[in-house]
Amino acid sequence: MSEKLRLDKYLWAIRIFKTRTLAAGAIEGGKVRTADGQALKSSRSVSIGDVYEIRTPARKWVIAVTGLLANRAAFEIAVQNYEDRTPEEDKDISKPLPSSFYTGKRLSKTGRPTKKQRRDLNDLLGNDSED
Repeated sequence: MSEKLRLDKYLWAIRIFKTRTLAAGAIEGGKVRTADGQALKSSRSVSIGDVYEIRTPARKWVIAVTGLLANRAAFEIAVQNYEDRTPEEDKDISKPLPSSFYTGKRLSKTGRPTKKQRRDLNDLLGNDSED
């Protein structure tokens, strides 16, 4: 493929980022750098042999470009277009998960008491009035 391929499109196509917007935001935010630490722009052309350091919320990546992929493809095809050179200590993605899941606003099973819990608490404290 002799045409130019943008860095944000490439990172999206090889499935490092879920959307092109997330890829572009990470690049502009300094989360994607060359192997020597140089900051990049989303519009940078990708060439075979380039090495990039990428920090995502899940893990750190060090990839070498082995092929150019312009459109998003299946995972099996996507992994053939880069070589993962990430050190073993950075590949560890198993992080301890909390006992309750995160809903986006607050931890589940915490916060305000339910109506039944409030009634039981009022009975325990001897409060007759309801709020």
